[in-house]
Amino acid sequence: MNTVLLVDVDWDKMFIPSMSLWEIIIRGSITYWFCFLYIRFFRRGAGQLGIADLLLITLISDAAQNSMAGEYDSITEGCLLVGVLVFWDYAINWLGFRSVFFSKIGEPDPVLLIKNGVMQRQNMKKELITSSELMSMLRQQGIEDVSEVKTCYIEGSGNISVIKS
Repeated sequence: MNTVLLVDVDWDKMFIPSMSLWEIIIRGSITYWFCFLYIRFFRRGAGQLGIADLLLITLISDAAQNSMAGEYDSITEGCLLVGVLVFWDYAINWLGFRSVFFSKIGEPDPVLLIKNGVMQRQNMKKELITSSELMSMLRQQGIEDVSEVKTCYIEGSGNISVIKS
């Protein structure tokens, strides 16, 4: 028995936007900036992304999806929204390269974690870095003891830089 599968494609719904393209641009821009500023000012992990960081990013993307997209159905709207997000990502990087102000917004200043072999606990507390996390990062740099370190900073990227004694 031959079965013919008929697929009814709604071409208009697929490519013709169901909402204002300006609304998509504004929604995407506001949501991007809110998420960017939230992550920039409230999150700076040390080193690689951990499970909690990946979970946070996933949950933010899911939570922000409705505020960004509203109720859209067409491929055109989805592509425009992705384009808006890519635009802001590029714009922030470009502005950070061209402007000191945007550079400060885009990437935080380095924070001193060790000075002359002494852990700077107050700075570690601000950055939410435990002694064991710091020691783990030092071991990855080939350093076994804090006394071997003249200075150690957590950089804006979350990586550490170490100058040995």
